[in-house]
Amino acid sequence: MKTSFKVVIVGGGAAGISVAARLLRQSKVFGGEIAIIDPAEKHYYQPLWTLVGGGDSKKEDSEREMKDLIPEGAVWIQDAVTSFEPKRNEVSTVHGGTFTYDYLVVAAGIEINWNAVKGLAEALGTKNVCSNYSYEHVDYTWETIRSFKGGTALFTHPATPIKCGGAPQKIMYLADDHFNRVGVRDATTIIFGSANPALFDVDKYRIALEKVVDRKKIDARLRRSLIEIKADEKIAVFENLDTKEIEEVAYDMIHVTPNMQAPGFIRNSPFADGAGWVDVHKHTLQHTRFENVFGIGDNSNLPTSKTGAAIRKQAPVVADNIVALMRGQQMQATYDGYSSCPLVTGYNKLILAEFDYDKKPAESMPFNQAVERTSMYILKKELLPVMYWDGMLKGTM
Repeated sequence: MKTSFKVVIVGGGAAGISVAARLLRQSKVFGGEIAIIDPAEKHYYQPLWTLVGGGDSKKEDSEREMKDLIPEGAVWIQDAVTSFEPKRNEVSTVHGGTFTYDYLVVAAGIEINWNAVKGLAEALGTKNVCSNYSYEHVDYTWETIRSFKGGTALFTHPATPIKCGGAPQKIMYLADDHFNRVGVRDATTIIFGSANPALFDVDKYRIALEKVVDRKKIDARLRRSLIEIKADEKIAVFENLDTKEIEEVAYDMIHVTPNMQAPGFIRNSPFADGAGWVDVHKHTLQHTRFENVFGIGDNSNLPTSKTGAAIRKQAPVVADNIVALMRGQQMQATYDGYSSCPLVTGYNKLILAEFDYDKKPAESMPFNQAVERTSMYILKKELLPVMYWDGMLKGTM
């Protein structure tokens, strides 16, 4: 088995596969010289899970076999990384493998910590405690919403970075729409307990979402961090991040967005910053201390939203800069912090937020994207998955 490669990529998610595909398209020199290390059998298009939880898509459509997605010319090492030795250009894995590289791309994604909220792991998928952040449990979100007969519907957003910062709200807006459709909305109180200080970081879209919340009569409680679920009593315990007071909220259903963090083997590695994320230059994506190492996607400390759309713009930067370094040239490719969040505000309604590091809109459509549009909902549901599977993962967009 080959153990030395020009490029080792840790992670076979959107970021890892996209970078591999781009490198292989750029030069034949990479054929057989790129290793993707990832233990997973399956690969998921997770943005679809919002619509699955809202009863508007099937979760099976989000799943593909990993072996079918590894680009031709790349070597898939189905193992999990345990540690890095950057001074020796080595990566070690669970099953005792040691692999060396000329260049390393750390693209391991983000880790969900179900145990950070007391009682959540035990209650998830039962007693009207649901979450879209698990393939196993996402169907239970729709089951919970569909069977809801009124009362308090509680939705949460944690105090940690998460993948797709708008997702905790999207399922709430779909639930509101469904409750209206079946005639239980008037008997329902919807509460949004969010640790954030605002509904969205970018003012243009924040203002638009505040209007949505007002129109839907949602009780948005900001700077509230969920710390415990008492599932038997149907009580959620929040910490007020400003006053440090503990608040209990009774609910009839709760959708939890769990705390997230960098994977453990990254948090404990030489590549981590003080918060555990891969420490990279925000424009070149090169590691701040190891010039032959790059970080991309959710496991990096890039100061922008962790989304697939961001990765789509980051992947060509990583690929181009690796090629430049190999050729002894100066790196020219730069990333401006672009990210996008298709904010579902109901069935057939969507605000397409696009923005950069400066939290300024970076819109790609010739109209005001802060307006709810059916066309943008169709884009999310029908077109973006095709772009992902047939474009992004193949290195063509």
